[in-house]
Amino acid sequence: MIELSQVSKSFNVGKSNQFTAVEDISLTIEAGQLTIFKGPSGSGKTTLLSLIGCMSRPTSGRIGLRGIRTAFLPAEASQEGFDISSLPERFLTEIRRSTFGFIFQQFNLVRGISALENVMLPAYPTTEIHAAFQARARELLRLFGLSRHAASRVEWLSGGELQRVAIARALINDPAVIIADEPTAHLDSKLSREFMEIVATFKAQGKTVLIASHDPIAYDSHLADRVVEMRDGRIIPGGQQP
Repeated sequence: MIELSQVSKSFNVGKSNQFTAVEDISLTIEAGQLTIFKGPSGSGKTTLLSLIGCMSRPTSGRIGLRGIRTAFLPAEASQEGFDISSLPERFLTEIRRSTFGFIFQQFNLVRGISALENVMLPAYPTTEIHAAFQARARELLRLFGLSRHAASRVEWLSGGELQRVAIARALINDPAVIIADEPTAHLDSKLSREFMEIVATFKAQGKTVLIASHDPIAYDSHLADRVVEMRDGRIIPGGQQP
């Protein structure tokens, strides 16, 4: 599980324009479940996901992982739990790479290179043999019906194809936790429902899935184990639906 204890995140601390994006959030996220963070733009959803995914550090509070596989720690340490808030950056980098898979709102694919190369990018810093993760990338593209586009530059692909390439890239290192920030924001209703069907396969594989969304196709989905509503950097009282 992922445990947040009195987590806050402020920017420009000590300056006249100091801004608190996430304020005093305590929350337990169960492993293997789909948790959706619901709220308008500016509610703190994206900032909270970036903290959980070790992309930034909280200004105060603690974030712990327990029972979630982390490659660089012994299995017993992962089961007992550990605080990621105060780890050195080199360890946070390893956790991001081995434990989390990210699907971004703008996809963040690299133009000028192929779909296959984009999927492989997160695996390059690992010690795995190139041929092994290249084969895994090809298999992921096949699973998402993109084999014929493996050599295509991503700027030649449609919105739905870009989405599936981004999902394949998030899965290349077999993460335990998938984090998706407004994944349906630029998709039509049909493609948004297709994305939620893919989320169902994540759950079936036992992955923990966190989605930030203000799209009812996501937060009203029967797949959601929990919906957490946010506004102004806080969880709304009574805004958690089991």
